[in-house]
Amino acid sequence: MDIKVLYEDNHLIAVYKPAGVLIQKGEGPGHDDNTLYWQVKQFIKKRDSKPGDVFLGVLHRLDRTVAGIVLFAKTSKGAARLSEQFRERTIRKFYHAVVVGVPEPKEATLEHFLSKDENAKKAIVGAGEGDLSVLHYITVKSNDKNALLKIELETGRFHQIRVQLSTIGHPIVGDTKYGAPEALSDRSIMLAATELNFKTATTDENIKISIEIPTEWDLLFS
Repeated sequence: MDIKVLYEDNHLIAVYKPAGVLIQKGEGPGHDDNTLYWQVKQFIKKRDSKPGDVFLGVLHRLDRTVAGIVLFAKTSKGAARLSEQFRERTIRKFYHAVVVGVPEPKEATLEHFLSKDENAKKAIVGAGEGDLSVLHYITVKSNDKNALLKIELETGRFHQIRVQLSTIGHPIVGDTKYGAPEALSDRSIMLAATELNFKTATTDENIKISIEIPTEWDLLFS
């Protein structure tokens, strides 16, 4: 796996995660050489000629089917400071998604109570039960079949964007788990983490990392 570094300082490293790549293996023995976590560790070890193990802290996650920006900590100080920012929700996280149909209104805030079905590995919308989940979306462009949305997460729940957009009748293209009519050939979904705003671990400098949406999405609007 080629590692594309988007930002790096003494405490943090942000890289691009392609769709289809798992960030970190779950519980169980051993490791998975194909995970982003392991590949970034090996990238740093080789590049910096480190003789021992490389520290790498997982600060947040993206679903396997989702592409975009992933931020890791290279030091324990970086892990502590940035984990606090994630907990306090001072980090701003933006995504883009292509959905089935065109939402009305074109811009809105969605609030749902979500819980997790462990057996089905799905998020479930409940009537006042579960964790309050909030996101904001704005329609960037659309045609008669699809719309490109820019989304800001206020909370960070399991499968939040996927289930909330599906609940209002506009599942993400390719996301058959949440109601899209068909899967994409590579089993990805048209959701990408495209912007991250945070403060550095030691200087409190404001950092903004952003990427373009996948070029293949434009084919739906040409």
